Amino acid sequence: MDTNTVFAQSISLKELGIENAKVRYQLTADELHAITLQSGQGVENSTGALAINTGEFTGRSPQDRFIVKDDITKDQVWWGNVNIPFEPSAFEKLYNKVTAFLSNKEVFVRDSYVCSDPNYRLNVRVVTETAWSNLFCYNMFLRPEESELANFTPEWTVVCAPSFMADPAVDGTRQSNFAILDFTKKIALIGGTGYTGEMKKGIFSALNFILPVFKNTLPMHCSANVGEAGDTAIFFGLSGTGKTTLSADPERKLIGDDEHGWTNENTVFNFEGGCYAKVINLTEENEPDIFRAIKKGALLENVVFKAGTNEVDFDDVSITQNTRVSYPITHIDNVQPGLVGHNPKNIFFLTADSFGILPPISRLTPGQAAYHFISGYTAKVAGTEAGVTEPQPNFSACFGAPFMPLHPTRYAEMLSKKMKDAGVKVWLINTGWTGGPYGTGSRMKLKYTRAMITAALKGELDNVEYKNHTIFGISKPQSCPNVPEEILNPRNTWEDKDLYDKKAIELAQKFKANFAKFEEFANAEILAGAPITE
Repeated sequence: MDTNTVFAQSISLKELGIENAKVRYQLTADELHAITLQSGQGVENSTGALAINTGEFTGRSPQDRFIVKDDITKDQVWWGNVNIPFEPSAFEKLYNKVTAFLSNKEVFVRDSYVCSDPNYRLNVRVVTETAWSNLFCYNMFLRPEESELANFTPEWTVVCAPSFMADPAVDGTRQSNFAILDFTKKIALIGGTGYTGEMKKGIFSALNFILPVFKNTLPMHCSANVGEAGDTAIFFGLSGTGKTTLSADPERKLIGDDEHGWTNENTVFNFEGGCYAKVINLTEENEPDIFRAIKKGALLENVVFKAGTNEVDFDDVSITQNTRVSYPITHIDNVQPGLVGHNPKNIFFLTADSFGILPPISRLTPGQAAYHFISGYTAKVAGTEAGVTEPQPNFSACFGAPFMPLHPTRYAEMLSKKMKDAGVKVWLINTGWTGGPYGTGSRMKLKYTRAMITAALKGELDNVEYKNHTIFGISKPQSCPNVPEEILNPRNTWEDKDLYDKKAIELAQKFKANFAKFEEFANAEILAGAPITE
């Protein structure tokens, strides 16, 4: 008798309200892969990876993400259009409908955990309607040893039922899909959407409340890696800014690509056990680690095959620009043991500036760092969210507002203190446009961005000449190894210099207008980090 059969007999979902289900517990990646193929819900690509289609939703739906307003959250959460309140009684009724829907069905159950640092570990049980959703969680969450399963006690539970459709008029949702966090019941409830990222970001949002409120630890929407000298680098950025790509550096060990905690002990730990990478325009030359990770065990989402083959056409965006792959972090060769780093020395804020105004690399003062962290400027990339069909300038506080239940200044204050205590250097990296705005200029070459980051990490920018940007005040290095000098000053790359100046002021005004809602909470040092528009 195999272990799956043994544990299946001891796992009951009655406590969750799911009755008489055929429980498929702790299946291996290979088993979940095979079941998906057998059910016709997926196909295998030429490298052995599983390819599925998530259905109507190929990205998150932020307007349909709720938090139950209860005694734990009512005075802590920053309520508004990001953190939308949901009544406890409405959650109870909707939850009971979902569990009744899953009763008497085959369901897939996985015990896993998040937070790689043992001092912060959080056990998570995942109940999914489909095998491929369960495979995603196998890839993305941390995997317990078999010996840990017999006495496994989940602290949080994820219940995911993509084919359950809510009735907004009855259930209190906006439309048929929903993702709801209940901090009293410790449940993430997801329905009406097959987009797997809702499960990952649901637990991330929960940790963004739990860690600062109860553990005095800063949660970060960032990637991180470690150099040979043991120095940790942190990369903040929203989807499409290069967070996953730039942290995958052959000369440095990867801690993780998306979600981390920074502890009082000055360690940085990964929340996850896998990577969830965009694969639009993926090539082995530009992103070898991600390209080679797409093999048996990986889960591709919403990709298109080349005609008559099972080879992925990574340039085909006919389903969505938000094509994705999830894979266990073990698919990457150069991984930091234990997924914990020490001694943070450099922080990079990544932005894809669609206006082509910001320098490709600049050094920030502590006040500027706090200002830009609270601002969280980038371009919203098409396909990452439902309804976004073309890039838009976007401010997302802490480079992750959709996942931050607390007021952004709570996170900014924690980061500012940690930056000063650890003596880190902070850099702003524009991975976006140069030579003009989106539609006129061109995207910054990845090889140049990599060269700039490498130079910063090696200390090769410590003693070069710097000049301040006339509008944003940030310091631009005037030379950088392996980077043409003319691109270091964005104004030089524009044909019409007067137009650049005009657009730079317009962008600075957008920064200031966005920051107005935070001004009353910001100290003089942070306010001094603002751009100059007069």
